Amino acid sequence: MAVRQRIALTLPNLSGVEKSLEQAKWAEDVGYDDLWFADTSGIDALTTAAAVAMITERCRIGTAIIPVFTRTPAVLASTTHILNKISGGRFVLGLGSSSQTMMENWNGQKFEKPLTRVRETAQLVRSMMTGEKSDFDGVTVSSHGYRQLPLDKGMEQPIYIAGLRGKMLEMAAEYGDGVIINLFPKQALPKMMEHIRIGAERGGKKVSDLEIVCRHQVVVTDDVDAGRNAIRKQFAPYYATPVYNNYLAWAGFPEVAAKIAEGWAARDRAMTTGALDDALVDQIGTVGSAGACQDRIREYADMGITTHIISCVSVGDQDATYGAFSGEQFSF
Repeated sequence: MAVRQRIALTLPNLSGVEKSLEQAKWAEDVGYDDLWFADTSGIDALTTAAAVAMITERCRIGTAIIPVFTRTPAVLASTTHILNKISGGRFVLGLGSSSQTMMENWNGQKFEKPLTRVRETAQLVRSMMTGEKSDFDGVTVSSHGYRQLPLDKGMEQPIYIAGLRGKMLEMAAEYGDGVIINLFPKQALPKMMEHIRIGAERGGKKVSDLEIVCRHQVVVTDDVDAGRNAIRKQFAPYYATPVYNNYLAWAGFPEVAAKIAEGWAARDRAMTTGALDDALVDQIGTVGSAGACQDRIREYADMGITTHIISCVSVGDQDATYGAFSGEQFSF
C-alpha cells in the first residue's frame, strides 16, 4: 500500500516552550497532520513532545531527529515507551547522527562511526521496546540485562532513521520504518531516492511502501530576496560543518562546499554565506508566493517525499507560511 501524503509543522518554536505548545494546538486545529520536533539548543525535543502529546488528540508527533550520541539506547527506549503510551500510539521516534558541531562542541561527545552508531542504536532500541532483556554487544553500543515493560499488543513503535549521503540513506531504508531527509539541493533528490530504493530492497521492502519525511525550508513572502537571505544566513554555517559540507559536495556542488569551508576557516561570514548564490538557495529552499510554495511541495510529493514538514526560518513570515499549508489552504 502506497504511503499517503502528510503535511506537518516543525517544532519547537524557538521563542520557547509556551509558544511551542500554543503552535502545536493551532496546527492541530487548522488541519495539519503531524508535528515534528528538531532537537535544538535550550528546548528539549522529547520532553516538549511529551507536553504536546498531552494537549493534542489527533496529530502524529515525531522527532527529526534525536541524535544517538546524546542519549543511551536504554534512555531512548524508556522515553519512547512513555511517549508512545501518553500519545496513544501517535509518536514516531526519528534517530540520526547530527553533526560534529552539535555533538562534539555542544555536548563534548566523540563523533565517531556515525552510521554504525545510528544502526546499532535503532536495533537495540527496537528490541528493548518489546520487553526483551538486553544482550547486545555492538561496535559502538552495548547493553546487558536491561528490561522494560513492553508496549501493549498492537501498539508497535515506529523508528525512522535520518540520512544524507548514499550509505546512510541505504542503511536508513534497510533498518528504519521510514527515512528522514533534509537540506538537499533539489537536483540531488533523484540520486537520494535511488539509494533509498537500494536500501529498502535490501531490507525486503518496496520503496513505495516506505515513508520519506523531509523538513522543507519554506518562506511565503512577497520579498523573495529577503526570504532567500534568511535561508542563506541560517544554513550557510550548517554547510560549513564537515557532515553537511561533504553532503553538499556529494550532492553536486563541490566548488561551493570548498568555498564555504574556506570562508568559515577564515572567519569570513560574507564569503561563507555568499557561496550560496540565489540559484542554489532556490534549490535548497522554497521561497515565494503561497501558490508557488504550495506547488513546489506538490512537486516534491511527485518526486517521492511523503511527509512534508514545513519550517520557516524567517520569523516575520511564519504566519503567512504556516497559514498557507493549513487544511483550508492546501491539499495535495
